[in-house]
Amino acid sequence: MHLQDFYITEFQDDLVNWFLENQRELPWRMSKDPYRVWVSEIMLQQTRVDTVIPYYNAFMREFPTLEALAEAEEDRILKAWEGLGYYSRVRNLQTAVREVVEQYEGRVPDTREEISSLKGVGPYTAGAVLSIAYGKPEPAVDGNVMRVLSRVLLVEEDIAKASTRKIFENILYDLVSKDDPSSFNQGLMELGALICTPTSPGCLLCPVREHCRAYDHGKQNDLPIKSKKKKQTAKQMAAVVLRNERGEVLIEKRPETGLLARLWQFPNVEVTDGRSVEEHFQASYDIEVVLDEPIQKVEHVFSHLIWNITVYEAQVSGQPDGGQATRKWIPVKDIEKYAFPVSHQKIIQKSLL
Repeated sequence: MHLQDFYITEFQDDLVNWFLENQRELPWRMSKDPYRVWVSEIMLQQTRVDTVIPYYNAFMREFPTLEALAEAEEDRILKAWEGLGYYSRVRNLQTAVREVVEQYEGRVPDTREEISSLKGVGPYTAGAVLSIAYGKPEPAVDGNVMRVLSRVLLVEEDIAKASTRKIFENILYDLVSKDDPSSFNQGLMELGALICTPTSPGCLLCPVREHCRAYDHGKQNDLPIKSKKKKQTAKQMAAVVLRNERGEVLIEKRPETGLLARLWQFPNVEVTDGRSVEEHFQASYDIEVVLDEPIQKVEHVFSHLIWNITVYEAQVSGQPDGGQATRKWIPVKDIEKYAFPVSHQKIIQKSLL
């Protein structure tokens, strides 16, 4: 139904030619090496291109090959990823890269079945690597691509639903260029990034405007249809920069699984009831502290959650361990060796540097 009376070949030619002439110079486009394409696609999930560029360059300098990443200690890869967020991405990437080194002799698989079996490789990443690195006519459907095709083909399905992604994947098996799937898929992504943007699409500059059904019907601003996400939950937190007599600070490693797993942070508690922060701290850490006025307030927004963190400073005598092996006292000069979430990097910037 969607491709009936649609000039597929002309659309492919217009899109690919526009991409080849207008593509941005991005570091991951310098090479078709599957490992480099893969790393870039994982970094680009839920992260803007201009944010990713310096991270990508630094990451490739530190881990230039699959083998280098496979052999790296987790603390090193978390430090290299520090600030990018969604840290499970890089843990899954390392797990998958180790499997490629061990099971596939260091060659990234070139079939959808094999590459999709790797940890953290979903349908989009699989399609992107297969088409860009290996030139295979495979669909790569992300939010950008769904937005573009919703408009071009006047698809009025809710793109927040998983079933809608399947609709676009099925369309793309027919629509993707068989001659240059790499430029076609990247062209769709580039079009979504530069011209067919979420608000105020630049239709007058669009290379495929004459193919666009939404433009013909004046509906380009009404598409795609996307249902609203649930409202974020706000949590009130308190964090303490705790110093001992030697000037060291107490840090702790977050739990093995869950949000921001295995990153380092300052001792902190959720403030939930009428108890004071000192009482919360005593209950959670078994350390008695006296807190003065807050030194800082930090807000950090996740996709589903908002942390409102009030930051305090305190001094203790001795070196109480706070009751757990995952906590340790470190000299302030060593703080840069540890990977912290962005919210706690803000505390470091204000209180320790």
